[in-house]
Amino acid sequence: SPGILFNTGAGQHILKNPLVVNSIIDKAALRRTDVILEVGPGTGNLTVKMLEKVKKVIACEIDPRLVGELQKRVQGTCLANKLEIKVGDVLKTDLPFFDACVANLPYQISSPFVFKLLLHRPFFRCAILMFQREFALRLVAKPGSKLYCRLSINTQLLARVDHLMKVGKNNFKPPPKVESSVVRIEPKNPPPPINFQEWDGLVRIAFVRKNKTLSAAFKSSAVEQLLDHNYRVHCSLHNTVRSFLISSTSVFCGLHTDFYKSKKLTLKSSMYQSFSKREIPENFKIAEKIQTVLKDTGYSEKRARSMDIDDFIRLLHGFNSEGIHFS
Repeated sequence: SPGILFNTGAGQHILKNPLVVNSIIDKAALRRTDVILEVGPGTGNLTVKMLEKVKKVIACEIDPRLVGELQKRVQGTCLANKLEIKVGDVLKTDLPFFDACVANLPYQISSPFVFKLLLHRPFFRCAILMFQREFALRLVAKPGSKLYCRLSINTQLLARVDHLMKVGKNNFKPPPKVESSVVRIEPKNPPPPINFQEWDGLVRIAFVRKNKTLSAAFKSSAVEQLLDHNYRVHCSLHNTVRSFLISSTSVFCGLHTDFYKSKKLTLKSSMYQSFSKREIPENFKIAEKIQTVLKDTGYSEKRARSMDIDDFIRLLHGFNSEGIHFS
């Protein structure tokens, strides 16, 4: 398409090397029955090759000029009725049903698009995506690595991520200023039983200064205000069901007294205290409660840069069990 002036500011770098196109398609392991989602099809170099192998390609393109190019390319061929083009911003629209996503993404939407994909239901099989090299390396980074960050741990919580191949800048027209990489993202199905908003709230605080100890990271006044507000909301909601819970607990304990005796267990008042303690004393300080949780869980002197998914799950459980929430 010699007549088109590509908008590099909008991430328009067309993948021109057919060997790289074929390699991406091979790694996607496409099936004849597949519906494929492609974002940023450009002039259709990847699209046309996929149309030959699958049931349908749904191509999302924001630039009407490129939509015209893509339509022209398949017009009058047997591939035309297998292509559906959605015109608009993929971040602002609901994703359709698809089996796999294969795309040379506009790099500036990389992060929001990855999480839109990973939170999409129903599950898709896998995504084969082209990213800026450094972004790709962040996706696969492990604890202790310089590139390990919130993006790394959030992606790896929800998916298995593999770096497939490097792609040099000269494989694109016009060439970008950075090197690229292709990554496979395979969602974990079923997903981990974790509230992602809660999880991300915790991870966001920990990674603002990933080299600081968690004790220091949680001393920020903004963090303390947020968690104090959430704690008070949690307690007020808890108190609305308090009388019902206590009466239910009393019935349960009465019915099961013989069980506890037979097991030589004693019922402590802590079952009741766990509800009544939600009434906040006047001298309550969230800062002290936060530091107590960090100390009791053993993470007070740990740094986010070296903590893995299991560490953050334990820490989140420690906070939640004390009524401290992040969303």
